[in-house]
Amino acid sequence: RHPLATFFHLFFRVSAIVTYLFCDWFSNSFVACFVTILLLLSFDFWSVKNVTGRLLVGLRWWNQIDEDGRSHWVFEAKRVPTIAASTEAEARIFWLGLIICPVIWTMFFFSTLFSLKLKWLALVIAGISLQTANLYGYIHCKLGGQKTISRVTSRLFGTTDVPKRQSRRISEDGTEEHGKTGTR
Repeated sequence: RHPLATFFHLFFRVSAIVTYLFCDWFSNSFVACFVTILLLLSFDFWSVKNVTGRLLVGLRWWNQIDEDGRSHWVFEAKRVPTIAASTEAEARIFWLGLIICPVIWTMFFFSTLFSLKLKWLALVIAGISLQTANLYGYIHCKLGGQKTISRVTSRLFGTTDVPKRQSRRISEDGTEEHGKTGTR
């Protein structure tokens, strides 16, 4: 069990949302609110990407640049034979937090746009971007990289599977890595 990781998985996310909602009550400084929320979003992005995803669900993703300057996205899934009930609850909390928060930031986007509070728009877009990037990376990890996603979408939309260069390796600690090779 990882109660501290579960706490921080939700703490930074919820803190950024609560601070965004109630920042005007505590401070009249737009810059202080902006920086505080952006720092909370950045802490959340880092902690989810590097710590809580690995501890709570056994998934990890990152980008590598090889010697030729090509960008390689690596999606890693740890093979776990059985999951205990406590880790199932943690996994549910992880996925719910990962999915619900980008939806909330998207609602903030539309409310900011329609209320014409355009000075907050950059912050809301940053929130959507950071939260969605983690969601996107972990969905790739969960589905096994681009190859599996191509199969799922081809079945869903009736298109043929387009072959892409893939790399897959199983490291010494029993983790399976799927890498999508592409230039950026």
